[in-house]
Parts: sequence; C-alpha cells; structure tokens
Amino acid sequence: MNMYWVYDMPNWLFGSLTIAVFLAIGLGGYFGSREWVRSLHHESHSYNDIVGFYFGALTVLYGITLGLLMVGVWSNFSDTDQRVSREAATLSVLFHDISHYPEPIRSKLQEGLKEYCWNVISVAWPQQRKGTISLSGRLILRRVEDQLTSFEPSTYGQMALHAEAFRQFNQLREERRARLDSVRTGLSGNLWALVLIGAFINVAVTWFFHTKDTNMHFWMTALLSSLLGLMIFLLAAMDHPYLGNLSVGPDAFQVVYDQTMQTYDQTAEPGK
Repeated sequence: MNMYWVYDMPNWLFGSLTIAVFLAIGLGGYFGSREWVRSLHHESHSYNDIVGFYFGALTVLYGITLGLLMVGVWSNFSDTDQRVSREAATLSVLFHDISHYPEPIRSKLQEGLKEYCWNVISVAWPQQRKGTISLSGRLILRRVEDQLTSFEPSTYGQMALHAEAFRQFNQLREERRARLDSVRTGLSGNLWALVLIGAFINVAVTWFFHTKDTNMHFWMTALLSSLLGLMIFLLAAMDHPYLGNLSVGPDAFQVVYDQTMQTYDQTAEPGK
C-alpha cells in the first residue's frame, strides 16, 4: 500500500494524528489491562521492581536504535539538500560559461538551460513531491548536448571554453542523476516494522506497572505514548527528503533562474 498520502497533510495534522494514534493505543491498553494486572500483583508482593528493570532496559535499547535511525535520516536529508545545491550551482556555472559563446549557438544553449531550470522547478519538483521521477529534463539536456556537440571552436580560447563547458555539462548530468536517485530513498519496510513494534512494546510494558495512584500511572503512559508519537512523526517527516512540508525545495534552482538567467536577459546588450 502506498503511504505517500500522509505527506499531503499539513505537518500539524500529520503530527497530531500520529500522536493521537499512539495515545489511543497507550491509554486503550492501560484501561483494558487494569483488571488483569491487578490479578498478577498481590498485596504482599509487587512486581513493579521487575517491570521497572525491564522497562529501563527496553527504553535504553529502543532509544539507541531510534537515535541511530534519526541520525541516519537527518544525514540523508542534509545530503539531499547539498545535492540539490550542487546541481543548481553547476547549472549556474555552465550558464555563465555559455554566455561567452558566439551567436547564434549562445542563445540556443542559454534557452535550453533556462528551459531545463524552469522544468526542474515547475515540472520535476511537483512530481518528486509525489514520489515519482520526471524524464522530461533528460530530453532537454539531450538537446543541449546535441547543440554543444555541433559547435566547432575556431580559436584556442574557444577550445578551452568548450572543454570547460562540456566538463560542467557532464557534472550537471551527474548531479541530476544523484538528485533523482534520492527521490525514493527512505527507511525500508523492515526498519519501519522495527520502529513501530519497538514503540508498541515500550508502551505495553508500562501497562504492567501496578500503582495505587492511578492518575500518576495514567499520565506516565500518556506522556510516554505522546513522546514516542512525536519522535516517530519527526522520523517519518524527514524520511523522504522531497515529500511533505518538511522537505527539500527547489529554492536553489529558483535563485539561479531569477538572479542568473533572468538577470542576464535584462542586462545583455541588444544584438550581442
């Protein structure tokens, strides 16, 4: 089942629903297990010390596991953001290199790069936010490559410029491939099963405590359930770098389009 639909919700709603589900499980189990737990404990002997020992061991083990997963997810999120910035920077450098080409090839190449940049912003990114990959950018880059290949330098300066432009173009394709490879990255189903089952076990252990003050036990279970729900929401929100409101956006490409490509059109001399 495709669970990407949860990323269509606002973060406050996604987080609230996640916490509410864990609260419902935690408190539902708490109220449903009271009679059974009372039958396990006796006035002369309580098992709270044993339950506390296992609860402490489980929370430490689960906390370490969840912490490592959070670090891995955050690292992947940051790496994805850096890949996007590098691709946009490479595109900007390539556009500047192309501006030194003679006409008419210069205008054709610049139009192709502008089309590619706008395609990333308006076509590829909305699809990435749905977990799909757009292939239209590859077609645009193929046309740009054909135009680059057709150009024959006539001076040593043009030869050096052409070699550098080709190097930047190949770098752009590599960065694009790295960006597309990260569209469907995320924790595997097995790891998510570990996270969810582990959270359930931690909440379930709190049900085994027997206290005379039911209010304290109630709030202990409620707070632990809410904390686990909040942490798992944050883990899920960052798990897919391009999905949801907490995601990597096309801001770097928008800056290149507005401050480099559009600015060049406004400052270029007519007929140059």
